[in-house]
Amino acid sequence: MVVSKIFRYLYKKIKYTGMRASGNKSITKQTKLSGDIEENTNLIQELFGSSIDVIFREFTFGFANKFRAVIVYIEGLTDRASINSDIMKPLMYDSNLQDPSLYTTDCYAKIKTAMLSVANVEELTSVRKLADHCLCGYAALLIDGFNQAFMINCQGWDKRAIETPPTESVIRGPREGFTENFITNISLLRRKIKDPALTVEAMKIGEKTGTTVALVYIKGLTNVELIKDLRKRLKKIKTDSILESGYIEQFIEDSPFSLFSTIANTEKPDIAAAKILEGRAAIIVDGTPFVLTAPMLFIESFQSAEDYYVRPAFATLLRIIRIISFFISVLSPAIYVALSSFHQELIPTALLFTVAASREGVPFPSFIEAAIMVLTFEILREAGVRLPRAIGQAVSIVGALVIGQAAVSAGLVGAPMIIVVAITAVAGFVVPNQNDSGAVLRIILLILSAIIGLFGIMIGLLGTLIHLSSLKSFHVPYLSPLAPLRPQGLKDSIIRAPLKSMFMRPAGMANRDPYRHKVNVTKSSGSK
Repeated sequence: MVVSKIFRYLYKKIKYTGMRASGNKSITKQTKLSGDIEENTNLIQELFGSSIDVIFREFTFGFANKFRAVIVYIEGLTDRASINSDIMKPLMYDSNLQDPSLYTTDCYAKIKTAMLSVANVEELTSVRKLADHCLCGYAALLIDGFNQAFMINCQGWDKRAIETPPTESVIRGPREGFTENFITNISLLRRKIKDPALTVEAMKIGEKTGTTVALVYIKGLTNVELIKDLRKRLKKIKTDSILESGYIEQFIEDSPFSLFSTIANTEKPDIAAAKILEGRAAIIVDGTPFVLTAPMLFIESFQSAEDYYVRPAFATLLRIIRIISFFISVLSPAIYVALSSFHQELIPTALLFTVAASREGVPFPSFIEAAIMVLTFEILREAGVRLPRAIGQAVSIVGALVIGQAAVSAGLVGAPMIIVVAITAVAGFVVPNQNDSGAVLRIILLILSAIIGLFGIMIGLLGTLIHLSSLKSFHVPYLSPLAPLRPQGLKDSIIRAPLKSMFMRPAGMANRDPYRHKVNVTKSSGSK
């Protein structure tokens, strides 16, 4: 009995070890290509398994078909027409190796320099790197007798056209937005910033996904310490997958438990370019149209790209409206509950009689009434976002009207509460960048107002202000230029001064070149 158990254990051990050795794990990063084309093909097939989209095309070329070769590519990631016209046709029909006297030791180099009519050709000896390049849209050319492979850039997957971003619509300004294609997004920035100092550093993040992530900045303008810090944080990311820029944001942000994001994101190239020109850095992630920018200031949430394309007075008015709308969306339910439950003496007499008459017969206290309507609004908003566009709009609009009217008719809530929630909902959409933080802050203040009224709201606001003052985005104070106070930065904060008077970049961003307009340096160098 004991002997049989020992044999079973040894059999399982040997079987498991054999399976592990024969699987993909046996091919390490140090595994090199050999001069035998069949052995190389077997290694690649073992690495990819039985995937039907991995294509192996064998052929011969040269004088008397002396050379045996195979092309490895992944269907759907490469351009088949480019493989046919730029690789196979020059080798098989337009070959420069038809003369037997040309078969020398440098014929491998001759194939690369004189026969492959493509712009980007690399040479690799690692099987793992070969597979990684194939997964990025490259085609691998293996030739019998050579222990190197030509990696030929034949990327050709389908991609979305450049369109107007749905999350950042403008009346005046560029209509183009970033796409999911990495190269397209870089080219959109290059079109905005025609400066050779614009630097793009690319790296692969994600053990399984191998997502390309690029750090974009202007060399000589962006703070060197910022770039070092960003590069260090990006290289520290050790995870299986990076599927969207939100992954990167959560890995590198300063305060992951804060309600407020310390890294901005945008779908518009003009916004990303403007922030790069201010001394910030951008992070482009392959597969998503949302580009990250850092550092971020809290005041950026109330700014729009359109503010710089219109008159300063109108832009200032719009910013004030956004700030007021943010406070309305956060404070309205809480103030209503505090006034109706604790501080009725602060309500004008005529309005107090109206509110009391509308709440007559409502079985719930003000807090439960507000909580029900706020929760209902969040459900309708989420349903409107997740459903298809045509259905989602109908659900959000009709649902709000029907449920609101039905709730008032049934006596579950009062009419003033419906008005408060409606104003809160509309005001929240004015500042979409703070939708997430505003929703959580609204609930926190609502609970505090139900406990101790306006004092609870003041405590909540004071705690929020202290928290905002303590936040930093890559060593830059989050409330700058308001705290600490920077007079030059106030020209582009709540107010928007004329562009020619904003001759300095935001403080703490571009230490090497703080001036936008060189003409004004001599006149205003003393007022920092």
